[in-house]
Amino acid sequence: MELVQNFLQQGITFFAIMDPIGISALALSLLSTNITKTEMNSVAKKSTLTILIAFFVVLITGDFILRIFGIAEDSLKVMGGIILLLMAISMVNGSTKEKTEEEVKNNEDLAIIPIGIPIAFGTGLFTTIVIFKHQAETYIDLISISLAFCVNALLFYLVLKNSIYIKKYLGLTGQNIITRLMGLIVGAIAVQFVISGIVNLTKSYL
Repeated sequence: MELVQNFLQQGITFFAIMDPIGISALALSLLSTNITKTEMNSVAKKSTLTILIAFFVVLITGDFILRIFGIAEDSLKVMGGIILLLMAISMVNGSTKEKTEEEVKNNEDLAIIPIGIPIAFGTGLFTTIVIFKHQAETYIDLISISLAFCVNALLFYLVLKNSIYIKKYLGLTGQNIITRLMGLIVGAIAVQFVISGIVNLTKSYL
């Protein structure tokens, strides 16, 4: 039962941070206006593959990076929570990830950077993955984290692939509402990370 609960928490957290609906709207603003369904499918595949590779790289090397810089898990929790909180505030205010590349670039190039990294896979996901890994006690927990992310990667692919139709049916208002709701969830998760990290750090120094 706890495993299912953790899987759901991880899955919802990844979904809220990634915000595939919001990313699909931003992706359309970055890509050429006359992009075809086939080209959009190719962009979605490349972007999804990019975030999957980034996820497993962080999952495997995240601890090593923390050890190199001597960063404690609870310190990362607090800083990661602050990053997520700032991201959540931007989402609630309706000012999500900004354009980082000129629109004149090729669609295939934009699929990896900036759509894959850093728009879909940014600092928020990096810190969250490392925190979840530190919370994992068994290999089953690591499998749960991986499955939760892979499910979200599939959702990300499906949403991005069909973003032209989603924009048509939801409209800008619908996409903004969903992004704001995801912002509230991300904000709540961020507060939990910050409080948990501060409490644990306080205990270790007292």
